[in-house]
Amino acid sequence: MKKKILAAFGALIFACILPLTEASAASTKQFSYVPASKYFAEAVYDLAERNILGGYPDGTFKPGNSITRGQAAAIIAKMVKLDTTNVKNPKFKDVSTANGYYKAIAALAENGIISGYGDGRYGPNDPIKRGQMASILVKAFDLPRYNYNSGEIPFKDVNYSSHGLNIFIIYKLGITSGTTPDTFSPNAFITRGQAAKMLKATEDSKPKMVTLEANELGFDQIRRIEADAIDSDFFEGLLVQGKYLPTGYSGDQIQLIPLKEGTSTLVVSGVKDGSELYKKYYIHMKKENGELELSLEQTEDSLPTVATLWFYENSMTEPISEPVQNISLETMDGEKLSDSVEFEQCATKGGCIVIDKPGQYIATVRFAGGKVVRYGIDAKPNKSSIYYDIQTIKEQRETVFELDKNFDIGKHIIRTKDAEQIATVTRDPGTNVFRAKATGEKRGYISVDFEKTVTDREFFSENECFMNVWLGITVNVGQIGSIVNVTINRNLMPDH
Repeated sequence: MKKKILAAFGALIFACILPLTEASAASTKQFSYVPASKYFAEAVYDLAERNILGGYPDGTFKPGNSITRGQAAAIIAKMVKLDTTNVKNPKFKDVSTANGYYKAIAALAENGIISGYGDGRYGPNDPIKRGQMASILVKAFDLPRYNYNSGEIPFKDVNYSSHGLNIFIIYKLGITSGTTPDTFSPNAFITRGQAAKMLKATEDSKPKMVTLEANELGFDQIRRIEADAIDSDFFEGLLVQGKYLPTGYSGDQIQLIPLKEGTSTLVVSGVKDGSELYKKYYIHMKKENGELELSLEQTEDSLPTVATLWFYENSMTEPISEPVQNISLETMDGEKLSDSVEFEQCATKGGCIVIDKPGQYIATVRFAGGKVVRYGIDAKPNKSSIYYDIQTIKEQRETVFELDKNFDIGKHIIRTKDAEQIATVTRDPGTNVFRAKATGEKRGYISVDFEKTVTDREFFSENECFMNVWLGITVNVGQIGSIVNVTINRNLMPDH
């Protein structure tokens, strides 16, 4: 049975391959060649005082000696207390059962902490490298699996492949820095002094964290954490994908790191018995005995959600210039909710109001110049979000669309069957002016093709333009409750 790896802030067993000496076990004695001025001295003596780290029989520590991959396996196996009595053979070409490090190597491979080379070897006598050590630390201590984008790591000799992500994690946590301000030297060998320093720093730097397995959340597998549900001021949520190990699939995890007191939300998607599920949670951060404690509370709630009302005339290129006097809100069946809803100017040209319950609403916007515009709002619970799925449309039962009069489009052909059940579409004689009016029977789209395609240029800057090839227009009739909206849009050739 696979043993679950626990990475906590308690004492960890870091044993040198050589036996502990009297000098290393007694905190009152000093190792030769480890003066207090050395950057790793504090870590060496702290670990030695706890009988975690030992020296050589002659009283030396030899901080400059390298550590092999086999020794590293033995150290890590003891450090995280892996069961090395019943292990599966990882079948590395160069690690027989007679090898002194066999059980440790097998235990770490079984738990996904280490792996071999691509040719089937492990290289137990090869000195371990800085990049390899970074990956061991992340997996053995179960550090937060932070991801990074370009520019977040200063090392020019580290990329996303191989050990790069794990190097970023220990860099972000302040466990180690580079060999220079812009290099990490991932292929340089780790020394005993450096290893002691990195292990103590890892122990001290790991943030308080709650790790949840997929089965604890009721999933067979976790797919993702929905980004819009996380308020990064209160906590960080990280997804750790499982991997296939000799014992089977290791299982997916979510790591939750509390940052400050308060309540936030989390939405997780996953698979259970072949079906995709979503689960919503409140995440509570509360300080107890001076430390932040994090707890989850499952919910079916949806949080108040912003609805945007676009202040435009017939087209989305003609904003209504008058300032808003007030906005009233009622349900679709006429129940008055507010004569003056709080709102704020938002987006390019629109007003944002907050909807706190599901349903359909009518928002009436009164402008200072006397103009009145109504909007339909539809708020539905969204299984993949903690917020409502909001749709808004402006009441506009008919509209006009005018093409450049110099365009020679020939005849127009209405392609949609039974288009008159959706809207009447007409063209002013001798012009390129189209009019559409909803008939109230159906919602949907009407495709109108031109006999002749036309081309125009759309300028993005003085030296950059884009060619548009028009095939026709599309009339769209949408409806929320009693609010109907008719729009006409260009139908362009694909990829234009």
